This record gives sequence, C-alpha cells and structure tokens, in this order.
Amino acid sequence: MPVHLKKLSVGSESFEALQEWQNSRIAAQMPLMHVTRNRPRRADEILDGGSIYWIIKGVMCARQSIIELREVTRADGRPACGIVLAPGLVKVAPTRMRIFQGWRYLEAKDAPHDVLVSEEDGEEMPTSMVAELRELGLL
Repeated sequence: MPVHLKKLSVGSESFEALQEWQNSRIAAQMPLMHVTRNRPRRADEILDGGSIYWIIKGVMCARQSIIELREVTRADGRPACGIVLAPGLVKVAPTRMRIFQGWRYLEAKDAPHDVLVSEEDGEEMPTSMVAELRELGLL
C-alpha cells in the first residue's frame, strides 16, 4: 500500500495559482521537482503509487503523483532529494491542516478523496464552500 507526503505550497494563493506556476515550468521545459533536504526513509512505499498532497493557506486541496526520488545537489553543494512530480494536479476534498515545516508522511487511509466533477454540468462546488460545509459537519 502506498504512503503519501503532505507539503505546504509556500507562496501559492490558490489551487489555480499552483497550477499556473507548474504549467509555466512545463512550458519552459523544466522538471516539476520539489527539492528537500532529506530523502524520505519510506521511499519504496512512496514510489509504489504515492502522491504529494499540497496544502494551500492551511487547507489540503490538491494531490500530484510522485514518479521519482532523485539525488540532487543544492546550490551550496550539499546533497538533497528531488521529489519528481507527474504533470497534472488533482483536486481533493478540502481538508484543514495545521501548519508545519518540511513535509510529513500521510497514510493512504488518512488521505482526502479526489473531488468528483458533476457528470450533468461538469461543475463542482467552490473549494471554499466545501471546506466550510465540512467544518460545519454537513459534508
């Protein structure tokens, strides 16, 4: 069973802003990679179908498949781990998260479900509304 990572998307104001930033990197033919100081010890479980779950403004709102953990070197010459991501963000059910530094493991059983789009009109509820209804216990 895969294990996932959760990570703050520092500087992102919204899901759309993160998506736009990633699209600009893809257009510039740059890899989608998050560089972190430490290689996850549970690498085999992560590479067995794991994703990175992005937290924006205290709400986990998107996930992205992890395709590789690559050894890289930082600008200061120190070794690091590059978490290589597949293109394409998937919206997930908005879930409030406490702020933390770095990344944390996220067990598959605790990961929020992907947001489904209505087959009738192709629309979904705004993420802020879904988050508020969840806080009220209505979803």
